[in-house]
Amino acid sequence: MPQDLSFYYAAVPAVLLVGLAKGGMGDALSLIGLPFLALVVSPLEAAAILLPILVFMDMISLVIWRRYGDWATLKIMLPGAILGIALGWATSALVPGNVLRVVIGAVTILFCLRYFWNNFGPSAGKTIPPRGQRPVAAGLWGTFSGYGSFVAHAGGAPFQIYALPLKLEPREYTGTSVRFFAILNAIKLIPYFALGQLDTQNLATSATLLPVAPLATLAGAWCVRRMKPQIFYPFMYAMALIAALLIMREGLGG
Repeated sequence: MPQDLSFYYAAVPAVLLVGLAKGGMGDALSLIGLPFLALVVSPLEAAAILLPILVFMDMISLVIWRRYGDWATLKIMLPGAILGIALGWATSALVPGNVLRVVIGAVTILFCLRYFWNNFGPSAGKTIPPRGQRPVAAGLWGTFSGYGSFVAHAGGAPFQIYALPLKLEPREYTGTSVRFFAILNAIKLIPYFALGQLDTQNLATSATLLPVAPLATLAGAWCVRRMKPQIFYPFMYAMALIAALLIMREGLGG
């Protein structure tokens, strides 16, 4: 395990940010957390250290949001997401993660800008009805989410592109997101082990950071439970936009 205090100066804030995201505060915080940890270890090692913590946070989030979730969205998106993880595993040595970061980032930026234009631009005030379930779109964005989650820890943005226009009640949206990524993270443990990224040293480091996880996750859930839809959705789109900019920055930087 790292003995240098500088590691924990970066790792503890990283886990706090990821925990707030897991509580429902938006994927952007999680994307800020991973680069924080990558300041002191390699990005690959940072991802491996965070994955067991993510699974632990998922368990807490599942308890918190156990009464909420849209099963129709889960059923329609999960097959594509599992396929995306399988594709990520099969092509992990062939497709640069930075290419995917740039593509996901660019699409999400356009998606978010469209939302803010429709809601705060010259044509603001027009009611945009919720989108219905669309099997083809769900399969496409689910696959991108699973693939992005595996190769670049960037699965949140594709999920939001499909799920946000459904305009679920905030707690239903959060419960759906929590269940979706809990399943994905549990599945990802298998290929991560197979690729040798979850060795004893990284697992021991993850264990030292676990006590920080519950507090951050509970804090994120506390905030989401008190947000009205008029605040929740602009906030979530803003988080998605920040996440997309961070993904683009990482991809272009790579």
